[in-house]
Amino acid sequence: MDKHTAFYQSIGDQLTHWDVDVDAATLTRRASITLPSNVQYVWPAPTKASGKFLTVSTSDAAAGNAPNPGKMHRLCAVRVDANGALAMHGEPQALPSRPIHHCVDRSGNYALTAFNNPSNLTVHRIGADGTIGARVEQTSKIDVGIYAHQVTTAPSNRLVIFPARGNDARPDKPEDPGAIKVFGFKDGQLTQLQSIDAVGKGGMDYRPRHVDFHPTQPWMYVNVESQNELHMHRIDGDKVTAKPAFVKTTLAAKHDPQFHQTTSAIHFHPNGRFLYTANRADSSVEFNGKKVFAGGENSIAVFAIDQTSGEPTRIQSVDPLTHHVRTVGIDPSGRLLISASIRDMWVRDGNDVRLAPAALSVFRIGADGKLTFVRKVEAELNGKLQWWAGFAGLAA
Repeated sequence: MDKHTAFYQSIGDQLTHWDVDVDAATLTRRASITLPSNVQYVWPAPTKASGKFLTVSTSDAAAGNAPNPGKMHRLCAVRVDANGALAMHGEPQALPSRPIHHCVDRSGNYALTAFNNPSNLTVHRIGADGTIGARVEQTSKIDVGIYAHQVTTAPSNRLVIFPARGNDARPDKPEDPGAIKVFGFKDGQLTQLQSIDAVGKGGMDYRPRHVDFHPTQPWMYVNVESQNELHMHRIDGDKVTAKPAFVKTTLAAKHDPQFHQTTSAIHFHPNGRFLYTANRADSSVEFNGKKVFAGGENSIAVFAIDQTSGEPTRIQSVDPLTHHVRTVGIDPSGRLLISASIRDMWVRDGNDVRLAPAALSVFRIGADGKLTFVRKVEAELNGKLQWWAGFAGLAA
């Protein structure tokens, strides 16, 4: 096994450790720990003198815009030992509502948490011992938009990027506009800097979901959810260019509007030459008494990044052989990618139906950035969701 890499998978309130053999592209299941409620997101904290930790946000609320607000929302620290095993560390901190995403700033001193319904953002201190500390009360009022979906710090650590996705129109409710909120960040305090509407329609037809940054260049890439697009913005000092320099579709074929089609995760390869984003579809129709997959594209799109201009060019779309991939992880060496689908799906099989279980899909990453499917590891959901999965490097 690779002693310096571990993989973690959440199903409901369980967070499971897997050993990774990168050369063989295999996973070996180890122990699980139980969190206070369902895992929402996991973020590795920078290693401190006292050890290595994961931060884990949890909630018993229903996902999305569902009416169940839940009662148990927490931000937790989890200790990672030298072999990747997990243990709760310190007391979890209470959060005001369901957290949809969180991150640790690049200093490792603060945890920032995004909330979707209502849209909100909090900052907590992280102690020298890795425990989650008190909330940092903000001195400035900030505009947090509608339906936040991510919070992350730019490489300078002076900017916080906060995609507020908005919401598509529904029969009973008009569209909510989307925006990328940009905040200044210093000593745990947030200040309003920008509100980006990349399409110039007041946030309409714009659903920014997640961003990632080139590891060495001042380039930010945005996964635009309902529009199935990848946008590239440049960062100039402490300002993000309002209009994207490049806009590319994430799909291999034109979107058929009869199917619900969105993007999800976005991650750079460690070498900065390639970027990976997931497309998901899970619309269903009635067939033989079951709701079965209706159609649409479930894929991992691979983009090559021009190292001079930053232009992304899609070079591959590969099927993970599952439905509705929500998260994707790339191992620190850049040789493996694993995608995680959140739910089982019934599918047509001739005149019959069969269950396509949720799974972890394992791919090798070639020198050209392209993916080669190796295997699936089926997930036993037991009525829960496989909400997050990802890698974490271990101390040498």
